[in-house]
Parts: sequence; C-alpha cells; structure tokens
Amino acid sequence: MHDIRWIREHAEEFARGLKRRGMSEADARALVSDLLSVDERRRAAIAQFEQAQARRNAASKDIGQAKAKKDEARAQALMAEVAQLKDTIPALEKTAKEAEVELEKTLAEIPNLPADDVPDGADAEANVERHRFGAKRDYGFATKQHFELGEALGQMDFAAAAKLSGARFVVLKNGLARLERALGQLMLDLHTTEHGYTEVAPPLLVRDEVMFGTAQLPKFEDDQFFAVPGSLIVSAEKEETLDATEESPSFLRVLYSSRLGLIPTAEVPLTNLVRDEIVEEAKLPMRLTACTPCFRAEAGAAGKDTRGMIRQHQFTKVELVSIATPEQSEDEHERMLSCAEEVLRRLDLHYRVVTLCTGDMGFAARKTYDIEVWLPGQGAYREISSCSVCGDFQARRMNARYRPKGGSPRFVHTLNGSGVAVGRALIAVMETYQQDNGAIAVPGALQSYMDGLKTIERKQ
Repeated sequence: MHDIRWIREHAEEFARGLKRRGMSEADARALVSDLLSVDERRRAAIAQFEQAQARRNAASKDIGQAKAKKDEARAQALMAEVAQLKDTIPALEKTAKEAEVELEKTLAEIPNLPADDVPDGADAEANVERHRFGAKRDYGFATKQHFELGEALGQMDFAAAAKLSGARFVVLKNGLARLERALGQLMLDLHTTEHGYTEVAPPLLVRDEVMFGTAQLPKFEDDQFFAVPGSLIVSAEKEETLDATEESPSFLRVLYSSRLGLIPTAEVPLTNLVRDEIVEEAKLPMRLTACTPCFRAEAGAAGKDTRGMIRQHQFTKVELVSIATPEQSEDEHERMLSCAEEVLRRLDLHYRVVTLCTGDMGFAARKTYDIEVWLPGQGAYREISSCSVCGDFQARRMNARYRPKGGSPRFVHTLNGSGVAVGRALIAVMETYQQDNGAIAVPGALQSYMDGLKTIERKQ
C-alpha cells in the first residue's frame, strides 16, 4: 500500500514509478490525478464532519449556559441547531467513509514502485544476469526430463493424482517421496543452524485480511483457493471515529466476508506475524523460516508446463522472511539471496542469479533476485527461488511497525524469498543426477537424510 501523503508531495516521482512499471505516461498521470482528487474529497469530508461534531459539542455546552442564564430563546435556538446537526452528521460521516474506501480500493491495486537500481524492461528478456555457479554437465547420453525419469522409476504418478484431485497434482512414492522430504529437512537445518532463521510451523489456512496484508488480495484473488465462499464487502468499526490527522488508511479497511484461504506460500502467515504490532528495534532484523505445503490455483497458467511438477496446484516450499528496519533492508536482501544460494551450492546444482526488470517483478516487490537452476532434461534455466525486498509496502497494509530508540513508531520493511522451492529442487536433483540406466544418484548432502541411500532405483 502506498502512502497518500507521499504521493501528494511527490506526484511526479510517483507517476514516473508507475511508468517504469509498464503504465503509459498518460495513464500514470491520470491515475495520480484521480488519487489526488479522491484524497482532496476525503480530507474535505473529514473536515466537514469534524467541524459539525465540534459545533454540536459546543452548542450542547452553550445550551446549558443559556438555560442557566434563563435565556430560553437562545436555548431553544441552540437545541434546534443541535437537532439539525444530529441529522447532518451521519450523512457527512458516510460521505467521508465512502471517499476513504474509494481511495483504499484504488491504492490497494497499485503495485509497489521499483527501486532506482532495478533495470527497466517489459518482460523477462530484460532481466540482468548477476552471476553463475558451477557449469553444465556433460552426460554422454540423452538426458530425460524429471517426469520421464520419475514415471520410469514407478515413483511419480500423475494419473493417480488426477484420479484423486485432477490436473496439476502428483503422487510421489518410495525413494522420490523420501528425497523430497530430505530436501526440505536439509533446507530447514541449514537455515536454522547456520543462517540464524527461526523455524515456524504456521497455519495453512488464513483469513482474508492476512492475504490482503501481503498483497495476494484483492488483485490476485483468482489465484487463491478459499475454504469458505465469500464476496467483497466493505466494513468499518461501528464506533470508530474520523481523525483529520490520520493520513494512513487505518480507520476504515477494505475487508472480506468471513472465509479462510489456503496459503500460496508461507510468506503470508510468516510476514503477518507482525501484523498490527509495534516491534522493538532491538529485535530486528527478525528472520523466520517454514517448510509448508503451498496452494495456488494457477489461474493464468493455462497451457503452461502441463507435464510434470514445474507448475502444480500443491507444492512444498521452504520460505525465508525477514522483518527489518529501512536501514537494514538492503543488506538483508543480499544476505537472504546468499542463504538461498547456499542450498543449491550444497547440492552442487548449476544455477544463475538474475535481477528482475521492472516488467517482470512481482506486485509487492521493490527489487527481486531470481535464482534459476539449470535443468538438463529441459535444457533450460528455471526459477527455483525469488528473493524480494518490499520496503514498507506490505507493512502499511498490515500496520506493522517498529519503535526506534527514542523515536516514534515507523513502518518496518519486509523481505521474502524461497529458500528454496522443494518441488523444483527435487526436479533439479533428478535431472542433474540422472544416470544412463534411469536411476538417480543421491547428492552427498542428502545421503544422511536418506539413511545412507546413494541411488534411487526402480523397485522390482
């Protein structure tokens, strides 16, 4: 969520940021103009509401004084004024709240602005490579894709999954099921014992306002799985009052009907742990990790990666989340990237790191690094981790703040990254460590998690 005060004071800069995000200059300027117009109407309505309230309170006090002086005519006139104000105030309050909701709904659908050092570009073709690790292997035989290997081993069953749940699901068995579990355990052990992350076991079902906090809602509602049907409603606390000095959208929120959604990533519950909190500065940066199932409807993925495990409705991922001060967030972003990279280095997987351009970044990100692992069977690099810094964009949606020493509360900065996607790591290990007889060699870093097993072969 953007700060409307900042937009008022930096309208040209905001429009330039929207243009970098792919919006035409005309549309960017029109959006800024609309925002400022609604904001002006909102502030005027709040002022009228507060003036009417103040006048009602003053007139009510004057009634007592007029009666004390036995000035019945003045008392009657003041009572008539108070009665009229009592009829007027609800309408003024409604106007102010409607303007606030309109402003919030518009702000909620505007993406974060890119950092100054993010490369400009329309799509992935403009991403900039940072560095590589390792090299492509020479196999001396025709490499296969993971689903060919898994099905030949009899340990990856898409037909059984389709019978249970439909397309974009898989049933893993025997060695591959254990290999996936081992990958998740390796990542958690690495991040908790060596990288200083705190392991969390979060709920997999969360409320809509939690999804809103990390920006899955309202823009990406079609990509979520909801446990209880519901529709968008606007709600406000009955006794909540308007404060002319309150510039952030805190007194009126865009909420949803009561329902729970399956998490698309553990970023959602982990980041929201500081929702509506004021964290002491000494506790930052706060580093959290979790290995969870993730659920995505993949609404826009029709026809993409229809074979195999690359794009599933349900998958496992180890998530990294950092809550930091603004001064810490850039260094924390670099640190998070190195933590995610270390997983692939331990597995000796060839990969490259790219900085995403403005047209390829996620909605909530200011800057994103993608780690792309080499898949020999596909003959292509595929994303296995995204590490993003969001600035205070999510924090404003969550009202997540910290208290600097001797200062007033400020919004935290949030960061998230895959550390890494377990399913895609499984794919990478299978394709990288495939043998000419179809078996899968188990990387050394995983053998202790596999009870010393060195090769996954088809069971006779």
